[in-house]
Amino acid sequence: MNFLKDELIFVPLGGAGEIGMNVNLYHYKSDWLMIDLGISFSDETTPGVDIILPDIRFAEEQKVNLRGIILSHAHEDHFGAIPYLWDKLQVPIYGTAFTLALLRRKLAEAKLPEKIPLHEIKYNVDYNFGALTVEFVALSHSIPDPAALIIKTDKGQILHTGDWKLDETPMLGGKTDVARLKQIGDEGVIALIGDSTNAMVAGRTPSEAVARKGLTDVIANAQQTVAITCFASNVARIDSIVAAAKANNRHVCVVGRALHRAISAARDTGYLKDLPDFVSEADAGLMPRENLVIICTGSQGEARAALAKIANGMHENIKLNSGDTVIYSSRQIPGNENAIAKVQNQLLRQKIKIVTDEDAPVHVSGHPARDELIDLYNLVRPKIAIPVHGTARHLEAHAKLAVSCQVSQTLIPENGDVIKFSSSNANKVDSIQVSQFTHESGNVVDLQSDMLRSRRQMLWNGSVSVSILLDQMGGLMQAPAVSQDGVCIIEEESDYLADISMLVDTQMEKANTKILIDDSAIETMLIGKVKSATKSRFRIRPKVHMHVIRIAG
Repeated sequence: MNFLKDELIFVPLGGAGEIGMNVNLYHYKSDWLMIDLGISFSDETTPGVDIILPDIRFAEEQKVNLRGIILSHAHEDHFGAIPYLWDKLQVPIYGTAFTLALLRRKLAEAKLPEKIPLHEIKYNVDYNFGALTVEFVALSHSIPDPAALIIKTDKGQILHTGDWKLDETPMLGGKTDVARLKQIGDEGVIALIGDSTNAMVAGRTPSEAVARKGLTDVIANAQQTVAITCFASNVARIDSIVAAAKANNRHVCVVGRALHRAISAARDTGYLKDLPDFVSEADAGLMPRENLVIICTGSQGEARAALAKIANGMHENIKLNSGDTVIYSSRQIPGNENAIAKVQNQLLRQKIKIVTDEDAPVHVSGHPARDELIDLYNLVRPKIAIPVHGTARHLEAHAKLAVSCQVSQTLIPENGDVIKFSSSNANKVDSIQVSQFTHESGNVVDLQSDMLRSRRQMLWNGSVSVSILLDQMGGLMQAPAVSQDGVCIIEEESDYLADISMLVDTQMEKANTKILIDDSAIETMLIGKVKSATKSRFRIRPKVHMHVIRIAG
């Protein structure tokens, strides 16, 4: 693809039309910048897969001119792919102090080399990356040190918001730098490329102070142990939980490696300075049950996270009893509903009370609702709005809101779109084919690879194995051996296997000499027949394994 000289280009490779896996490219005068490199999480459509990685093959093609990866903040959907994909790019990484502190811990856990160049970026300072200049603007969000990016060129500037909200009482960290955003608007902005997560939510996102009070009140009404699950990186929420526990004369136990990692990074960068000593997991069972609050991972139903293990009684140290309370201080990420419900059902069967944000104000979003988006458009006054960070419905709602704010042009992107800016408009000029990947046994593997497609097919349709013993001319030496796994219930198995064996025998008798002397042709013929017969009988198409063995002589 030929990017001619002075073109100002935006290419979303992830996060457009979906929530998660954010990765964006900017280009000007042969120079490239990557903004964020995040992951998404699997659901029931991707069996055997834990994480989903973006397709960065196009970025690899440009890496000789890729000046760096700039991280807007330290949420997994914005920086979680770095341990898996950095080696393909091998460029410097830039971010704020907390973002890099948390990243260092992730890289160390992944046993990646310390040679990865990490560079801290300060707010309101220009950093040059060839023809592109970047300034960080302070925001409020559910994690320390988030930033919007002003991408400056001699053609004009673009505001890439990252994740944000307008919170007058953020409890941890600073407020959104409204004054600088207004200055940017006065200077002139070609395009605002922004967060759409809550574009369908009316009003304003409540402050973190609301969640802190809600947690305090729910804990006050609990008679026994309270376990609270939240996103591990939501350091402001961790601080609120500790404050709520302290207000109710309770001690805190932290359970989950990711939580300890986030707390350590926060302390190293000047946050969470006044935390009390935590109760260890080993000592939690010795505490009076009415004096304990447990903070644990697993808000999205992750099978290997702390809450799932606690719910099914498999956690080594932490046990919950009838009458205890579990608070979900988080939102459900779309696609995780079934996993979350499974854990909640296990808790309810044990007579453990569950409290979510539908029951009490125990969670607030980190993203802007519609009135905050309107405020931002009034401050920045861009010529063009390009919604990202949301599903198609979110992006459409954001685009309509931008039109109501008198934005001249809106453009809804899809992953892989190549969008070219002039000083006053944007146009899609090309499209890059993008896929999705995962990490499998140390390798980055396409979700549409033969291996993973076979895995999905076997999970949803079962498998059939057929072995035939032939002479050199293709004659059957004995009855075909057939077995199945996951195709039918045990009561139907003997009839089904006998029918498949007879089908194979019949097809071999009918086959012509050209097929009978060619093992590959035999396999192709019989696989198709077995799939067709099974589909007619059970309405599924199993994975069929054919084994053709010939006897010499």
